[in-house]
Amino acid sequence: MKTKEIREKFLNFFKNKEHLVLPSYPLIPQDDPTLLLIGAGMAPLKPYFTGEKKPPHFRVATCQKCVRTPDIDRVGKTARHATFFEMLGNFSFGDYFKKEAIQWAWELVTTVYNLPENRLYVSVYQDDDEAYDIWHKTMGLPEKKIFRLGKEDNFWEIGQGPCGPCSELYYDLGFEFGCGRPNCQVGCDCDRFVEIWNLVFTQFNCDAGGNYQPLSQKNIDTGAGLERMAMALQNVPTFYEIDIVKPLLDYFVNLTGVRYGENPEEDVSLRILTEHLRSLTFMVVDGILPSNEGRGYVLRRIIRRAVRHGRLLGLEGLFLYVAVPLVAQVMGDVYPELKEREEYTVKVVQLEEERFRETLEQGLNMLSTHLVDLQRQREEELPGEVAFKLYDTFGFPLDLTREIVEEKGLKIDEEGFKAQLERQRERARSAQKQDTVEIKANLEPFKGQSVEFLGYNTLEAEARVVAIFNGEVSVDKAEEGQEINLILDRTPFYAESGGQVGDQGKLTWEDTWVEIQDAQPGPYDLVLHRGRVNRGEIYTGQKVKAAVDSTIRGRICRNHTVTHLLHKALKEVLGEHVDQAGSLVSPERLRFDFTHFAPLSRDEVKKVEEIVNQQIWENFSVETEETTLQGAREKGAMALFEGKYEENVRLVSIDNYSLELCGGTHVKSTGDIGLFKILSESGIGTGLRRIEALSGPGAYHFFSEREEILNRVSAELKTKEENLIPKLEAFLQSYREMEKEKQRLLNKLAAQEGDELLGTTVQVKGIPVLAAQVEVSEMEGLRSMADQLKVKLGSGVVVLGSAKGEKVLLIVAVTPDLVKKGLHAGKIVGEAAKQAGGGGGGRPDMAQAGGKEKDKLPQALEQAVLMVEKLLV
Repeated sequence: MKTKEIREKFLNFFKNKEHLVLPSYPLIPQDDPTLLLIGAGMAPLKPYFTGEKKPPHFRVATCQKCVRTPDIDRVGKTARHATFFEMLGNFSFGDYFKKEAIQWAWELVTTVYNLPENRLYVSVYQDDDEAYDIWHKTMGLPEKKIFRLGKEDNFWEIGQGPCGPCSELYYDLGFEFGCGRPNCQVGCDCDRFVEIWNLVFTQFNCDAGGNYQPLSQKNIDTGAGLERMAMALQNVPTFYEIDIVKPLLDYFVNLTGVRYGENPEEDVSLRILTEHLRSLTFMVVDGILPSNEGRGYVLRRIIRRAVRHGRLLGLEGLFLYVAVPLVAQVMGDVYPELKEREEYTVKVVQLEEERFRETLEQGLNMLSTHLVDLQRQREEELPGEVAFKLYDTFGFPLDLTREIVEEKGLKIDEEGFKAQLERQRERARSAQKQDTVEIKANLEPFKGQSVEFLGYNTLEAEARVVAIFNGEVSVDKAEEGQEINLILDRTPFYAESGGQVGDQGKLTWEDTWVEIQDAQPGPYDLVLHRGRVNRGEIYTGQKVKAAVDSTIRGRICRNHTVTHLLHKALKEVLGEHVDQAGSLVSPERLRFDFTHFAPLSRDEVKKVEEIVNQQIWENFSVETEETTLQGAREKGAMALFEGKYEENVRLVSIDNYSLELCGGTHVKSTGDIGLFKILSESGIGTGLRRIEALSGPGAYHFFSEREEILNRVSAELKTKEENLIPKLEAFLQSYREMEKEKQRLLNKLAAQEGDELLGTTVQVKGIPVLAAQVEVSEMEGLRSMADQLKVKLGSGVVVLGSAKGEKVLLIVAVTPDLVKKGLHAGKIVGEAAKQAGGGGGGRPDMAQAGGKEKDKLPQALEQAVLMVEKLLV
């Protein structure tokens, strides 16, 4: 059975069990700071398990893309470990529980997949008698096929969030794939018994302190590894031989010329290349870029580990990025984004490969030298400072260094590495101030409170005050002058989301006036209104009139709609690889981050700007509609970078030009935007660019200010605006000619003054030294005079100083014959400058310096002469 069929049969089976089938979420978690990456099918569904959000259906089934790296060091060494995998899952949010989950799992594997029952085993948590009895008494499994295992094996949790005991299904690959020990059974760490399905009975929530609190509703979270299920159904002993992985393995076998199955060490490298190629491709496609922090560092580790193992197999130069299209070829029918973003993904991987190649050889040489020294000295531990230098200077992830070191039978001082890393981070933290504001009020009591958002259709509405918070404390009322947060039962205020800032406005009723300064999303779909009581008092249960500032909202709407036009225009000008990577939509301006690999040329910026303005002037209508996620995709909507996880989504269309999923507020027609102007385009990271721009009144004021500048320049040059360029060119030409004449006269004066200065030359140990203060205000003039004097001296040292203007200027010139005798202009001028409160240096034959204390210039010149004498010793 092909992997595609396994996936389809699973989802159809649960669809027939009244489950809503959802597409895979992106690998980047949404609104979950506890996770770097989606590592399980339930991870993006956590808010539904905790009750923070209402699920689109009480029964859900998915096939979820996942990345996990805790076992990265085992990838390639076992038959089943992987960093990237697909997790088949069925979920219940307070609906069915253990009995149905167990019954349906057994039904699917034995009657749909037709796996032989004699090769199936199960495990349960050691204290879960309920699950044991269902397997034994209800399903009829003999006791010898049911194993009780401890918390490490049969209690599921991943960071903070839902967790609970679990029951696992195992497939016996056969005695020949085991460890050979007589006590080999389910739970053994060999490759014989492969876990194919994990049924998690989610009963608890793990908080930040590691405490387990019973959930208000019991849930089911199951995960069946697609690749492991394929191993069983395709009757192959390893993950690398299933139909969607073997083509990649075969590719690297042919590329390297290595015969698979003959050399265990080479096999490990081939498997690592194969597995990591899948992982890095899906990560980049989902918007992750290599970096030294967070999920970007996970990607960097995977790419660089693959590169190193390719090198072990004899692959030189760049090879990894060339293989990326193969992943799209094998899996693009299921994940079309692999083909849609193929060009972009190839480029990201190529850039990372190139960057690592530049330092790989140097880093390996340095590490090899240290390892040889350790072995010679009979030491067993690589110092943490060395591992950190490899990481910081040569880009070696710690686990890559660890892998190389362990191959030599040694280990790393990881505590020393962590200490070095923390010192670096502390330096970075002290270099920047972070200003974060958090609302820490306990909002659990308002979990069931529904808040109706009215802001798409109206900017004013009557509402009732549900709660008031003064800091973290819930209060019944607030008085004049107090800063508070409020929850209303209905609101026209848009809460900050998707890059769009929160609305501003006011709450009024009779003598009460509360200025609303911001609106933020809270848990449980609440909206928190931050404000100040400017008059009267406000209390819970009070009726108020909520009014959004229409001027500010209008500017926000213009800037938001124009980001959609900008997104589309960038794709037209630069290519389909362009995707949104972040945004800020405020009343004053907009910021748009996007994926691209090079700065935009002036022509490209101009073209983008022209396209956007053309769409504005066409006055296209802007329409919104509520639809399903699948319906939006079928219409060809562009999903925003962070992904949309709700089944029902809002679709924003601008005529036939732009179609995006978006929950923000927009203008009614593009003509309402008026005007668009790009202020800047810059790089913000590898493969990431940023545009800052203005629209509407902001763009108008920008051009108005520029017009005023032009008017002032025209007045100064006494010409009309249309004649400014030729007038300015003529002015600059005249200026350049005057500068040349000025320099000619300065050189003439310098020559005359130089002749007079030659008479002040003194002998220092037989060497002519000319040290003098001159009336030259620029370093260029000093340098010219020094060159002339050096030529006239033939052999000697010239020291000139000037105290004109705000600073002291010093220059020292030494003829070539004296440089050979040990005189050094940089050392001389450096010591001299210290006398005048400054510093400097340079080449042996010519060097310059500056100082702050003008009255100390004579001492500085004297010190230069003394330094000449000192160097001639």
